[in-house]
Amino acid sequence: MNLLNQLWSQEDSQLPRTVSPESDRPVNPAQSGANARVIESWLVEQLARRLELSADRIDVHKPLTDYNLNSLEAINLSGDLESFLGRRLSPTLLWDYPNIEALATHLANEIDNPHSLGELHVEALPNGSPTSPTPSDEISPDYYRFDRFPEYQKLSQQLLQIEALGLGSPFFSVHERIANDTTTIDGRELINYSSYNYLGMCGDPAVSEATKAAIDRYGTSASASRVASGERVIHLELERELAAFIGVDDCIVYVGGHATNVTTIAHLFGEGDLIVHDALSHNSILQGCELSGARIIAFPHNDWQALDTLLQQRRHQFRRVLIAIEGVYSADGDIPNLPEFVAVKKRHKAFLMVDEAHSIGVLGTHGRGIGEYFGIDPHDVDLWMGTLSKSFASCGGYIAGCKAVVKYLKYTAPGFVYSVGMSPPNTAAALASIRVLREEPHRVGRLHDRATLFRQLARDRGLDTGTSENSSVVPIVVGNSLMSVKLSQVLFHRGINVGPMFYPAVPHNAARLRFFISCTHTEAQIRETVAIVAEELAKLKQETSLPELNGHG
Repeated sequence: MNLLNQLWSQEDSQLPRTVSPESDRPVNPAQSGANARVIESWLVEQLARRLELSADRIDVHKPLTDYNLNSLEAINLSGDLESFLGRRLSPTLLWDYPNIEALATHLANEIDNPHSLGELHVEALPNGSPTSPTPSDEISPDYYRFDRFPEYQKLSQQLLQIEALGLGSPFFSVHERIANDTTTIDGRELINYSSYNYLGMCGDPAVSEATKAAIDRYGTSASASRVASGERVIHLELERELAAFIGVDDCIVYVGGHATNVTTIAHLFGEGDLIVHDALSHNSILQGCELSGARIIAFPHNDWQALDTLLQQRRHQFRRVLIAIEGVYSADGDIPNLPEFVAVKKRHKAFLMVDEAHSIGVLGTHGRGIGEYFGIDPHDVDLWMGTLSKSFASCGGYIAGCKAVVKYLKYTAPGFVYSVGMSPPNTAAALASIRVLREEPHRVGRLHDRATLFRQLARDRGLDTGTSENSSVVPIVVGNSLMSVKLSQVLFHRGINVGPMFYPAVPHNAARLRFFISCTHTEAQIRETVAIVAEELAKLKQETSLPELNGHG
């Protein structure tokens, strides 16, 4: 059997089967021209069964949220829909569309245009052999020109819609100096809320001096893998300082934060294992899950009860189980109930990973993260992940935990073994930032005060800050995608730099601006900002309603 037939057979055998009306031969719904009506009927039938209602009582135009599915049923329905269609779906897809009809239409459009999904599809003849070769002059440019990729065409259309607003682009702004509470763009100084420089360490004199000294001693690059070419003293110092700061045995530092999650998750877990992750997990977690080959299930955001029920039902089917959550969710600024997740992990003998990209340096009296915030034993979390580019003014990521996992990763993790070591200046910057924080924990207290003030003033003005609480991330939810872009652009012209966030990064009709608060922000800056945001958003809402990007409503 050749490779194409093997791929076809493997994919075909793993996908669910339905019966074709024309014959009793099983067919894959995603390859039988499944349309919106078929998917809509399936959703109606499934919803009716779960709610113990007759199918005629399910209104395809009624918001899905009105049916009050409990968390576990939502998980199972999403998983069954993935199986029915034979493809991975967004964990929040059920709630990203207003009703069954809209969801079915979206899914049918994707199925009708499979090349836009980036998936492998192999056409087979009745005897199972591949189709005859297609003459090269008959191959569509969509398959060999980047500018003809449907994904690129879609992006271009979105950018044209943004340009049509006539206020400039909010993306790829060029900063001309250190970005902290203020920044300079195009020669203008703006109050800045688009930096993760939470503790003001980037630009801090002590951090900058330590970085310059590291260049003088070690140069600008580690030049090779640490396994192959040896350590630098500051690599080991940084790992020891991080482990001590968090309160665990050991630590490994990678050159990139995104790569830290991808390589660690994909390397530690695989076939026969289960990874359960929060539905709003960062892309780096999702990519690691996909590459691992493990079974992947998303649980509803911050819902430890649903996770507990899920593991009661499924834990026994797998070897290793990883629970992946975040310390602060960067789109919403909310915090999970870590003690409850620890209890679930212990009850079901699973591993727990906490991504602290936006919580280390931010939460807790001394900035030690969500573990300090809740007062838990740091050893109760198996994998503490964090980035060094935010609170610690550098670049890269880390995994902190027991000596065994760190030693194993240092000798075997592809993203560490086959990657250059962190550059000396970046290592020194992170190390100096941790030391400054130890000496000046008041930075964390001031950060908490500024974020609390921003959140309270925004709510007093009737602005929607979502579920943000006790973190340095404060969204202002505006709903419409183009409105979020236009508001960002208007604020820029009024001296405030803040970026928009819209689908697919957040659900439809939940577009927002995200304000990242720093300890260097002043009370006056925050009061001025909230007043201007409230004023400009009220003006936009009075204007003619804007369409959604690419027509999504």
